[in-house]
Amino acid sequence: MKRFQDWAKREYSMRQRLVAIIFEGVFFVLICPFLLVVNSAEIDRSLHLPRFNAGLVNSIVCLLFVVVGFFLALWSIQTQMTIGMGTPVPMMPTQRLVVKGPFTYCRNPMTLGIFVAYVGISVWMGSLSAIVIILILIGILLIYVKLVEEKELEIRFGFEYLEYKQNTPFLLPRLRRRS
Repeated sequence: MKRFQDWAKREYSMRQRLVAIIFEGVFFVLICPFLLVVNSAEIDRSLHLPRFNAGLVNSIVCLLFVVVGFFLALWSIQTQMTIGMGTPVPMMPTQRLVVKGPFTYCRNPMTLGIFVAYVGISVWMGSLSAIVIILILIGILLIYVKLVEEKELEIRFGFEYLEYKQNTPFLLPRLRRRS
């Protein structure tokens, strides 16, 4: 936990934050989806899992989920960078508690956005194993957020974070903004 606190004490320039976001973006927008497509296709073949394919429906659902998911993730990143003066990268955390923009609806909109986008990719592929892989990885990420990230935010932001945590859902958004 001390390492997170040390990282939080340092302020980073917009250029440093943009470089970190570019590397993170390459990982989550290019590398992870590529690995998901390649590995789940191989798993499906190895386990003789059927593909679910409804033709054009798969593509439409994919497009909708990917666009909505990545929009939510990008909106979250933009909000963290401009309002929070930080990034989603743990080594460059926000300097301020972010409770505006997508963080008004849930505490983890970026995680939700990535999950939705990756489910969209899984539907496009018609892959059961891809959906299982995504559920496992998101489950691990959510455990990390609960056990590490939330504790660190409580230490850094104290009562302000505890109040936000009490009034804002963890992952599934509240469609009405809180007042």
